[in-house]
Amino acid sequence: MADNRRTVFVVDDDLTSLAVAKVALKERYNALTVNSGAQLLKILEKSIPDLILLDIDMPDTDGYETIKALKSNPRTADIPVVFLTAHSNSESELRGITLGAVDYIIKPFSAPLLLKRIEMHLTVESQKNLLESQKHLLESQNQELKAQHHELEQQKQELVNFNTKLQEMVDAKVKTILELQSALLRSMAELVESRDDITGGHIERTQSYLGILLEAMKAQGIYKEEVAQWDLSLVLMSAQLHDVGKIAVKDSILNKPGKLTPEEFEEVKKHTTFGGEVIDKIMESTSEHTFLTYAKTFALTHHEKWDGTGYPNGLKSEEIPILGRLMAIADVYDALVSDRPYKRAFEHEDAVKIIREGRGTHFDPILTDMFLSISDEFGAISSALGSKSL
Repeated sequence: MADNRRTVFVVDDDLTSLAVAKVALKERYNALTVNSGAQLLKILEKSIPDLILLDIDMPDTDGYETIKALKSNPRTADIPVVFLTAHSNSESELRGITLGAVDYIIKPFSAPLLLKRIEMHLTVESQKNLLESQKHLLESQNQELKAQHHELEQQKQELVNFNTKLQEMVDAKVKTILELQSALLRSMAELVESRDDITGGHIERTQSYLGILLEAMKAQGIYKEEVAQWDLSLVLMSAQLHDVGKIAVKDSILNKPGKLTPEEFEEVKKHTTFGGEVIDKIMESTSEHTFLTYAKTFALTHHEKWDGTGYPNGLKSEEIPILGRLMAIADVYDALVSDRPYKRAFEHEDAVKIIREGRGTHFDPILTDMFLSISDEFGAISSALGSKSL
């Protein structure tokens, strides 16, 4: 069975004192008696006790010199030392405490008192060692936590970098898809427009006018709740299909060099419903309907009028979707400032006047007022994109 008792070294040149101390300690401790300071230092090279009882008055190396040697060696510096002396004076006691002793016991000593003193100092030392151990443990845990925190921060940064890279890839993919969608829409719109020699460039110009109107709505806070729900880039993209229904109108009517008959005009009016049907067909083959929903709204409602006299459904005032009301202004303005076989192009100022006069009958009053506040920008687009040439 292992001996778990603590070890105490007793150092004294007096054999009687050594014998008395050993008898007092043997029941509780492993006691080793040493008769000189020099011998103690030699033994300590191989064995470290839990406590040392050290006599002060010894020949050759006394207790003071011995404790100096103990405290100067890192291997023995923390061993608690209790001085034993026959001299009771404050000067020698102060010197011993100053050199690092934890206690001072006068000889001859009482065995019970000696045991109690040793027990007290070993308990204190145990608590000290426990606290030191806990301190080292806490420091170790703190270092480990710091390392884990550093690792987590690295992982977090790696995740942020990954997410940023992923978002960049997604954004690039979305941009590519939008560009592809826009190219396809523009190709379709240009295909329709190529059948109508009279209205060349109409799609590009109306898209530009619509962009000006949308920016003005945002800036002036007009219909802001509705605008907040729109994807403005898709709105502009889808505007290219507002006349897509003309693909079903006969070339002879689209390219007629003169004014249309009432019957021919009825055929042209059908391009709105034809447009809705074409877009419905496209929607059946795709899961992305947002921009097609905008396009269908433009196709079906850009010829409706605020007073209900428009076509194809005779919608009135707020029954007309806002997008339809916007395109009505852009579409009519472009028609007014563009040459037609049956009319010359109006000047910008005259076109603005006609739209002003249509406020509350043809056009939404609020959007008309907004248009009037930024109409100069329409004039700049008209001049830049050459709407007057056939």
